[in-house]
Amino acid sequence: MPTLVISAPRELANANNWRSFDTTMRTGIGSGYAIASALIGRISVGDRVVLLSKDEGLRAEGRIAALLPTEKAGNGIQRYDVHMADLRKVPYAPESLNRNGVAVL
Repeated sequence: MPTLVISAPRELANANNWRSFDTTMRTGIGSGYAIASALIGRISVGDRVVLLSKDEGLRAEGRIAALLPTEKAGNGIQRYDVHMADLRKVPYAPESLNRNGVAVL
């Protein structure tokens, strides 16, 4: 089963008013992630999701409840709001992410 990994670092949340790890945990929604078509085709509702904040050393795991397309990024990649269910904090372990702060494992 594939796993979607998304990043919610405190540094960018503070600097750009982006979603923080805590806000994403509380709401269960990661807003506006640019996920390339090659990656989005590999995941679906019900698959695992990992939420990371590398700069805080935080990690949560759950499952994808919905992937809702929003606007496109400036480079043409579709953005998605990632709705998550059953999120729970787990011990931190890093993952490699692409430049958009996402990965599919």
